[in-house]
Amino acid sequence: MFKFENHIFFYAFAIIPICIAIYVWYIYRTKKNLKKLGDLNLINQLVPEVSKAKKNTKFILFIIGFSFLILGICNLQTGSKMQDVKREGADIMVCLDVSNSMMAQDLSPNRLERAKIAIENMIDKLQGDRLGIIVFAGEAYVQLPITTDYSSAKLFLEGINNKIVPVQGTNIADAINLSIESFGKDEGKNKAIVIITDGENNEEATSSAIDAAEEASKKNIVIHTIGVGSESGVPIPNIIDGIVSGYKKDNQGNTVITKLDSKILQDISGATNGVYVQASSSDIGLDVVLNKIAELDKKQLESKMYTDYEDQFQWFLGAALLFIVLESLISERVSKLWKKLNLFNNAKA
Repeated sequence: MFKFENHIFFYAFAIIPICIAIYVWYIYRTKKNLKKLGDLNLINQLVPEVSKAKKNTKFILFIIGFSFLILGICNLQTGSKMQDVKREGADIMVCLDVSNSMMAQDLSPNRLERAKIAIENMIDKLQGDRLGIIVFAGEAYVQLPITTDYSSAKLFLEGINNKIVPVQGTNIADAINLSIESFGKDEGKNKAIVIITDGENNEEATSSAIDAAEEASKKNIVIHTIGVGSESGVPIPNIIDGIVSGYKKDNQGNTVITKLDSKILQDISGATNGVYVQASSSDIGLDVVLNKIAELDKKQLESKMYTDYEDQFQWFLGAALLFIVLESLISERVSKLWKKLNLFNNAKA
């Protein structure tokens, strides 16, 4: 088992393509300026001491050394001690709506991103609970099987977007049924489903969602619902490369308006004695849900997990130092041995 302690520094790898682009631009500009002075072959003969190959080698060594430095800062940690850990907690399945309507911006920066931020904050507050994540639109998929590995939960959460489910729609019933399956066959009143959605459903889908909620209730599973969005409605933006480029339109050319359907969400939670919370810009409502989950009968969970990790950053920092030292020791001038080989070849010619 391994993990990176400071995985946020992986963003520093974005500097590498920038450095490569600058280096290529520098080589191009240098050649262009030399061409203004005269023939390149003649100029190269006038300055035979400079080695292009060595210059490129120095740059490659620098990039490799910089990459190892980033990995060292991220601090790879490997599990060194595994133990049977007993803890008390609930099983929680978070069902997150990823349909296009969740890109509406009545919550900042949009409904989906605001929900993801709230879920990440919720993960930080979990103590002993097992967590799973299901994403749904027209269909539902398990994004993260139920686990106590909160670090993995955050990584899987980061990868969620509105393109992750190919079929559009808001199939809440499918999400509930998949959650029930994901809990397994363990009995007990320690299971909760948290549905975060704008609740837009047609009548048939609404009926199916209520039926699924009633089935969950029979299995002692509580469903809490969180409605995101405004009941007055807002347009759904078309986002290209992170920039809003107009709004979605229907076949008649009218702008599509997405509204929060709180009625269906209240009916779903009510069928299992759960709570319904309407999200606001300042508070999604997960704290209220967590308080309700804390009231469940917790069961003792037993699992094997790594309780001790060893830092491995020193290997990466050592490699970084090695490549940077090598880069500094290499001269851009042509070596004497290379000169002799060239003279020998010229003499034979």
